[in-house]
Amino acid sequence: DGSDDNEDDDAPSIAPRRAAIKENPKKDSSAPEESRQEYQKALLRKLNERAEARLTSQDDKVSSERTRKILNSYKSEGQLPQDPDIQDLKLYVDKRYETVILPINGVATPFHISTIKNVSLAVEGEYIYLRINFYNPAGIGKQADSIDKENVYIKELTYRASNEKKDDVAPASNNLSHVHKLILETQKKFKDQEQERKQMEGVVKQAALTLNASKTNPKLKDLYMRPSLANKKINGTLEAHTNGFRYTSVRGDKIDILYSNVSHAFYQPCDNEMIILIHFHLKHAIVFGKRKQIDVQFYTEVGELTTDLGKHRNMHDRDDILAEQAERDLRNRLKAAFKGFIDKVIQQKNFPFEFEQPFRPLGFHGTPHRSMVLIMPTTTCVVQLTEWPPMVIVLDEVELVHFERVHFQLKNFDMVFIMKEYSQKTYSIQSIPMNELDPIKNWLNSCDMCYTEGPQTLNWSKIMKTITDDLSGFFVQGGWTFLESDGDSAKEGIVEDSDIEEDDYNPDEDDSAEEGSESEYSGEEEEEEEDFQEKDSDSDESENLGSDEESGKSWSELEEEARKADAEKLDYDSDTAGRTKKKGDDSKKRSVVLSKKRPARSPPPTNNKKKKK
Repeated sequence: DGSDDNEDDDAPSIAPRRAAIKENPKKDSSAPEESRQEYQKALLRKLNERAEARLTSQDDKVSSERTRKILNSYKSEGQLPQDPDIQDLKLYVDKRYETVILPINGVATPFHISTIKNVSLAVEGEYIYLRINFYNPAGIGKQADSIDKENVYIKELTYRASNEKKDDVAPASNNLSHVHKLILETQKKFKDQEQERKQMEGVVKQAALTLNASKTNPKLKDLYMRPSLANKKINGTLEAHTNGFRYTSVRGDKIDILYSNVSHAFYQPCDNEMIILIHFHLKHAIVFGKRKQIDVQFYTEVGELTTDLGKHRNMHDRDDILAEQAERDLRNRLKAAFKGFIDKVIQQKNFPFEFEQPFRPLGFHGTPHRSMVLIMPTTTCVVQLTEWPPMVIVLDEVELVHFERVHFQLKNFDMVFIMKEYSQKTYSIQSIPMNELDPIKNWLNSCDMCYTEGPQTLNWSKIMKTITDDLSGFFVQGGWTFLESDGDSAKEGIVEDSDIEEDDYNPDEDDSAEEGSESEYSGEEEEEEEDFQEKDSDSDESENLGSDEESGKSWSELEEEARKADAEKLDYDSDTAGRTKKKGDDSKKRSVVLSKKRPARSPPPTNNKKKKK
């Protein structure tokens, strides 16, 4: 609230203020704009100080770059395969060690498959060409600094073989075609392995789930899981054990979630929603369905998710009334079942976390992924759980919030979350209605979250890269205050525009400005204008009417001219009508005279003789 700017320099802790929201989540509790801005300036100053102290201590970790992993095919020459093709200096692919052995200046030279960028095969006349392109410092780009530039790097190699068949012996080009095929297969296999290895990064092996043999364990039946274990929806049962949850599907799939691996747990009831759910945001990703997942959700549907609009029913139809009553009863039973399950789980000994519930009155609409959804804050997060994929942003991990495209002419704006770990990607929520801006500011202000605003959309990937490249220089130049200066400049521009609009319009000033600009023309242009004015005096008078106030006509003179013009138009219309009528009478008389003078046309001759058979 507005009293926060009168407190001491030390900002109050975030947890008590967020707990206050839980007690009274009212959306219209707004603070005065001036006090809110003053409090945000103090938060921004303290944010820069804390961020500088935190990041400079971790400067080595932040500035360290990933080095390209160098894979050696063989540790010694004795590991080379003893194959006749290698001794005959032919191209050879060793699938076991994922290596291509190429003859160079009479020496069999091994190259690991990771050093090969691409291969191509071309036929030109009697020869076939195999071209092999390698990764080199010029082609690696960002990782070029991590390569020892004192060494000599090969950019490409090209081998040629003849297509001609001699004395029932296979042409030499067959070996090139075979090697080309093997290289592509080995590359595909290596890339698949690398992709799988990257997916498994960050996955921590969980401890075993301790099962509780008691039949009174908290249990929820007929639940669906997201992400799904199969292409179609399969329901199952969620059961709480000694140190974690176990979900068992109807076909026998089992997913274990330990209590120690849950970062945040959410319970969203089915009020104004078509599903009721329990959502777990994990500390470390778990793997199922050959993919790692950081968010796991269990839900059940309430009523029909789709409605058939083709059915014509009466609003007082007894079947519809009974269906609505049955849906209300189902909602109440589901809420009671989920609430009972959560209460029993929390009552377990040494249970480490609580289930948070979103605050619907504080929600706002936005587009985090593809569609417009309702985004709701909780005690510690900002979430969207109804549609998949979900959105879970932990407020303790957010450095500051920036509002983009904030302009009085626009209907929507964007909201960008900048994380404390600058290497992480920023999170953006787009197309938020402009009338939600003040409530969001009040909520962030009440949570001690620093925010800034500006009229433009920024390229955050380049901004974050520039910041991480020179952290000390970034904070020496003011840190995140550059976002605040953009917002202030935009506001000043808006104020200047409004001042211009509020001023009284004075045509004399505009005309004098135009005359001043015309006086700056060169002498040649003035002479041309004088010649033109002598040739066309009428146009000169019309121009002078707009620039000279004394030559302008009064309203009475203009009304008299309009009256005369209307009278002349009426006279012209009457004369035109008379001439048209007279012309019609004259044309009729001429036609009568011509018909009298024209001789009668004789009938065609006929043969009156009777024909005889």
